[in-house]
Amino acid sequence: VSPTISKKIVYDGLTMDELVAKLNKNLKSTLSGKGNIYAKYSIEYGVDPYLALAISLHETGCNSNDTCSNLVKTKNNVGGMMGKNGALSFATLDEGIQKFIKNIKENYYDYGLKTPEKMNPKYAASKTWASKVNKYIETIKAS
Repeated sequence: VSPTISKKIVYDGLTMDELVAKLNKNLKSTLSGKGNIYAKYSIEYGVDPYLALAISLHETGCNSNDTCSNLVKTKNNVGGMMGKNGALSFATLDEGIQKFIKNIKENYYDYGLKTPEKMNPKYAASKTWASKVNKYIETIKAS
């Protein structure tokens, strides 16, 4: 990779390496070190990487060591994604992250639902979901 490419700003004034480092600071337990996957697919699909990570942290409980939900540990499902027969299962954690971010793009962003407030009614029954996701976003931005 040439020096000019690696210095390219990809999001929020950050290069890809800086974004990955920032995301990794907030990833613990099973998701530890997966900032590169969140960054790669968020940029590829045009989804806010802070939002994608914040939803994962809220939905999975992977915000401290050894606290990830069984959905992550047994199904590689980082977003609480459901199908006709219950929670969706993915072959690898990387695939689960990719499908989760693609789901945000296709089922929310493509319909103009790009903030926790706009996503809340469709994503979660809880009226406090958006405020909880926003708290994670603030933590990620501040890291």
